[in-house]
Amino acid sequence: METLESDNGSRQNSLRQVLRKLDRADGKQAVAFRVVFAAIDVAILAFFLLGPYLRSGPSYLIIDYAIAVWIAAEMVGRAIAAYSVREWIRRPMTWIDFVVLATLLLPDLLFNFAFLRIMRLWAIGRSPLLRDLLRKAGYSYLLDVVRAVINFLVFLFMATGFVYTSFFYNREGGEGFVDALYFTVATVTTTGFGDITLPGTLGKLTSVVTMIVGISLFVRLAQAVVRPHKVTYSCHRCGLQRHDADAVHCKACGEVLNIPDEGL
Repeated sequence: METLESDNGSRQNSLRQVLRKLDRADGKQAVAFRVVFAAIDVAILAFFLLGPYLRSGPSYLIIDYAIAVWIAAEMVGRAIAAYSVREWIRRPMTWIDFVVLATLLLPDLLFNFAFLRIMRLWAIGRSPLLRDLLRKAGYSYLLDVVRAVINFLVFLFMATGFVYTSFFYNREGGEGFVDALYFTVATVTTTGFGDITLPGTLGKLTSVVTMIVGISLFVRLAQAVVRPHKVTYSCHRCGLQRHDADAVHCKACGEVLNIPDEGL
């Protein structure tokens, strides 16, 4: 009995080490593994965005439940790779995955929360894979811009999804989703053509929140595009994180910096 328990424990530890290596290492196999996962995430996002057009098809629920199985397996793998269950539970993406999984398992009951599925795009933007790919392509200085674009797109499609599920869900085909996207873009850009408006108090509050948050993210995107390129490197003395790419001394305390540079 003790030998069997020892074998199970060693297998579990071995599996945990393999998963951690694939999730965090910089080797070719680990990067390829994360690229495959990112590609699957993009395919899942495409399914989410095309959902309004596909929901009446016979294969919609089959794909829906297949994605649910994939996300559940991914969550189990990340839980095993985590240093503790408590640390895994504290991750924001864990809770987002729980919500996404619930909307996939109960699509008719929780359709009002389906717009949260787009948050998986935010996870791609925050993953080390994006930084590694940009660095290898020689575009690491665009990391902040790309993340700002992703944040803006996440909000745009989250707002579109909320408007669609709350106000246009009963329209046939993809007309409702197109109307929701059209309204969201017009509201975020404060163009406000007025040919499509949301009824009631909830509609007015939705418009207000969409404009405020959308403008804030748009300004953040503009700042990321026009401001000078900075690198993230923690100063050992004062902890300042952002420095000029060619900085030798910290602007805050004057500490000598040793910022890694590939010389490209």
